[in-house]
Amino acid sequence: MKALVIKDARIVNEGRTTEGDVLIIGGRIEQVGRGLSVPDGASVLDAGGKLLLPGFIDDQVHFREPGLTRKGDIYTESTAAVSGGITSYME
Repeated sequence: MKALVIKDARIVNEGRTTEGDVLIIGGRIEQVGRGLSVPDGASVLDAGGKLLLPGFIDDQVHFREPGLTRKGDIYTESTAAVSGGITSYME
């Protein structure tokens, strides 16, 4: 499985900020901590003090209804949401 280690990030989660690394294997977070070892063949992303945040939920989306072309549709708005760090939304 493909592995990624995000190194030296400022990890923000549940109202706390800590510094450390995140190991992701197969798209799933497997370990969070300081000084994590890098598995053979893993990609490494140096976060160098940058913030690492969980995905956000947008509870104020309004998609276009059929015939109303002034609003975005499910495709355009969900694509824009992912680009901005939104992982879930509610109509």
